[in-house]
Amino acid sequence: MRAAAKRKLPDFFTWSDYLQWPDSMRSEIIEGQIYDMTPAPGTMHQEVLTNLVYHFCDFFKGKPCKVFAAPFDVRLAEKKETGRSCSNVVQPDISIICDPDKIDEKGCVGAPDLVVEILSPSTSSKDQIRKRRLYERHGVREYWLIHPTERYAHVLVLNAGKYELVGFFDDKETLESKIFAGLTVKFAEILPVLKVVKERAAPFKAGS
Repeated sequence: MRAAAKRKLPDFFTWSDYLQWPDSMRSEIIEGQIYDMTPAPGTMHQEVLTNLVYHFCDFFKGKPCKVFAAPFDVRLAEKKETGRSCSNVVQPDISIICDPDKIDEKGCVGAPDLVVEILSPSTSSKDQIRKRRLYERHGVREYWLIHPTERYAHVLVLNAGKYELVGFFDDKETLESKIFAGLTVKFAEILPVLKVVKERAAPFKAGS
């Protein structure tokens, strides 16, 4: 009797596949390829995320735009894809969405107005290359990239279908949105406080 053939895993994934995965499996799909999001982000990442969400929620209070923090699914379908066959499912660290019709019980369908990604060593390349191209192609109007360990940030704004770098900020400056008038964040206030490491004096040696 022939042994049962092993089931071959697909090499192209969609929203339909994503819905079958357990909640404990944190992943993103970009252009049909799966990207594992485990382990969970580190303490520095989460501190910046929490502080920034607080600022955004305060600014958008009473306004129509909604602020969502990860985990929150954003589905970005390519041309000719249906909802079920959508090949891009990402979880931006922060999504700001001003069109209520894009929000359903599963997350966001279509591009948020502003997306923030807080970089870590395991996600830096994906956030700066693959997700930047994805957000640009699907019309995310503004994209913030925050580097918490290096303590600088980029602000990119969509201009004629392409991202333009409109701001490069260090921790002494104020981040400023170009699409939301008046939305500013003092960068130092959302970053973890730097710990000062004191050098210990070398022990005294007789005769030295």
